[in-house]
Amino acid sequence: QVQLVESGGGLVQAGGSLRLSCEASGRTFSTYAMGWFRQAPGKEREFAAAISTSGGSTYYAESAKGRFTVSRNNAKNTVYLQMNSLKPEDTAVYYCAAKYIGRVYSDRYYPNEHEYGYWGQGTQVTVSS
Repeated sequence: QVQLVESGGGLVQAGGSLRLSCEASGRTFSTYAMGWFRQAPGKEREFAAAISTSGGSTYYAESAKGRFTVSRNNAKNTVYLQMNSLKPEDTAVYYCAAKYIGRVYSDRYYPNEHEYGYWGQGTQVTVSS
C-alpha cells in the first residue's frame, strides 16, 4: 500500500510555471507506475501525464504536450509535474495517482484513471489571466 501527498500548487499568472511534487510513503515506490490527473470546477477529472515505473516512458494529454513534463526520482519516492506556459484553463485541482506494477523495470504507462488504486488528496493550481 502507498500513501501519496501532493504539494507545489498555488496561484500563478498566465505564462508562468509551477512544479508539483507527489511524495509516496513506503519502500516500493519504484514498483508503481504514476499518473497526474486534474479536475477543474464543474468538470470531470481528466488525465494530464503518466510515467512508467522506471521513468523511461512518459505520456501526455494533448493539452499538456510541450508544456508539462513528468519525471520521478525513485530514490526520493517522488514524482514531479513541471508545468510551463500555464494558461487559465489549466486551473484545477491536480491529483497524483499510483498503480501497483510489482516490478521496477516496466515501460508501460497508464492514462486511464480507472487503472489506479491509490490517490493523493490533490493540490490546487490557479492560473490568473
